[in-house]
Amino acid sequence: MPGLPVPCLRPRDRRRGAALTLVFLVSVAAAGATGCWGPGEGDDTPAAAALAATAGPDPAPGTESGTGPGTGSGTADREAVARAAAEAVAEGKSGKKAAEEVVSRSGDRWGTVYDRGEYAEFAEALDGRWTGVGLWVGRRRDGRIEVDRVQPDSPADRAGLRAGDRLLSVDGRSVTGLAVPDAVALLRGEAGTPVVLGLSRDGAGLTVTVRRAQLRTEPVTVRRLAGGITVIKVASFTRGSGERVRAAVREAPPGGGVMLDLRGNPGGLVAEAVTAASAFLDGGLVATYDVRGSEHALYAAPGGDTARPLVALVDGGTMSAAELVTGALQDRGRAVTVGTRTFGKASVQMPTELPGGAVAELTVGTYRTPAGRSLDGGGITPDLAAGDGAEERARRVLGGLGVGP
Repeated sequence: MPGLPVPCLRPRDRRRGAALTLVFLVSVAAAGATGCWGPGEGDDTPAAAALAATAGPDPAPGTESGTGPGTGSGTADREAVARAAAEAVAEGKSGKKAAEEVVSRSGDRWGTVYDRGEYAEFAEALDGRWTGVGLWVGRRRDGRIEVDRVQPDSPADRAGLRAGDRLLSVDGRSVTGLAVPDAVALLRGEAGTPVVLGLSRDGAGLTVTVRRAQLRTEPVTVRRLAGGITVIKVASFTRGSGERVRAAVREAPPGGGVMLDLRGNPGGLVAEAVTAASAFLDGGLVATYDVRGSEHALYAAPGGDTARPLVALVDGGTMSAAELVTGALQDRGRAVTVGTRTFGKASVQMPTELPGGAVAELTVGTYRTPAGRSLDGGGITPDLAAGDGAEERARRVLGGLGVGP
């Protein structure tokens, strides 16, 4: 089993009745830090449900959250969880199941329990890797499960699947009525194994057989706009993403502005989030967090670009570690935030290995922005509200700050 990360900030995986998670690795890893995707979305990556945590790791494309902002959560007692698992194992029963029951009764809405294989998938996801077919799916208002996006050059892409296709069945099992995470779980499996997808396109039935493969995501993409604007899109804070943000800022045209696009970012490793924030700060506080009453602080590295005009784009899918970055840039007056209110996930999870090999990640504290704001349940209200036209509004903001012709 991979080594356990230290504290996490992340929502639980809905596959087990929870929200996505982030792990804090002091280092946190693919969604662990654990901190997912916007409500009602999912992909076939194990990481997809992990990134949504705040200071910890689940992440790859298309994490499913399905939970709205909450107002905090209960906490599960580590000793009680470990004791239940030990008693179950001694009786020849599932320690994981017994632990899940204790966590469920505790009211810890972000706590979750992994078996060995699931935790290994989780760790893999923190590296931006997963095994699947390369689909992001979501549930529409009429209850249909539909393809939102297709990973380029994935098995699904090569088979001709496209956004808008309706997913009807996986290996003959109907997905009608299934929760999105449960449908997503059917898409995952061993690399090289075939999976038969029943689809509907423009009203016509379609059956496609694809083979699962080991896939990777690119967590940071960069594009240039007219007028010297650099758009840095951070899909999740998986391993290496923070340094990619720093490199993108260093390579941006002199005198130009930056749009840091954190929309739909479910979170990820807190250490990566701090590194990303460091690209725009010259040291100083990024966030504080407490673990069982003991307060700790996270600081940016010195030497970031503090002069370049910066706009951060956010929405309801901006979660966990992504909210940590947003809160730091907003509180410290470094960025103008544009978009819609963020998700509101700011609790810290700590992993504990249980008898029988399972791992429980239980809520142990919360984190706050440099100004002392708790975002759990409330999220971040952007400086300027904008929906579909957020990027255009961000361009106008940068223009007002002297970027462009």
